Amino acid sequence: MTWAADKTSREATTERLDKAGAVLHEVMAAPDKGIPEEVLDHAKCIAVVPHMIKGGFVFGAEGGRGVASCRTTNGHWSAPAFFAITGGSWGLQIGVEGVDLVMIIQSDKGMQHLLASKFQVGADASAAAGPVGRHASADTDWKMNAEILTYSRAKGAFAGLTISGADVRRDDDSMKAVYGPDVTTRAVLNGDVPPTPEAHAFLSAIRGAKTEAANR
Repeated sequence: MTWAADKTSREATTERLDKAGAVLHEVMAAPDKGIPEEVLDHAKCIAVVPHMIKGGFVFGAEGGRGVASCRTTNGHWSAPAFFAITGGSWGLQIGVEGVDLVMIIQSDKGMQHLLASKFQVGADASAAAGPVGRHASADTDWKMNAEILTYSRAKGAFAGLTISGADVRRDDDSMKAVYGPDVTTRAVLNGDVPPTPEAHAFLSAIRGAKTEAANR
């Protein structure tokens, strides 16, 4: 990769981090419509794909690239890892543009799938539409039945999203542009790699999500 191409790739990942942080902030600030505080308390990892689809169910790598952070053993949120998501069956209307995807990985097994850099939603890791609102404690199914809770935001509306068969894999170009050629997804999400300055907006949105949920 040339220096110019590498610079472009890093700028693209920085833009994605900023957009992902903005999506999470806007979702959590929405009265009665965000991710419940209990779900955030339970989260092992949070992944965001801003502006995932542009028309229909088939989307390319550019429209399906996201960022994820996981809780480390010391309770902090890790530096972000970059991934791409393609394929699958989505509970969305065909033709919807600019869909934001949020995935809450809520079990150790689901986290291990993310650390492994490649898995299929619904096959390797069970997924379900996540609960929406101020509180989710009355509905225990979300804790027991799925390793990943999925949400979508389209045209201002935020709701749980059904998703099955989508492939989640490491975004090699973005990982290399930010961390260099030899850094693994596992090392980043385990907290072995410090976050870059570009990650500040995204990580700040994750850290502030619970406060925003409590203040809704």
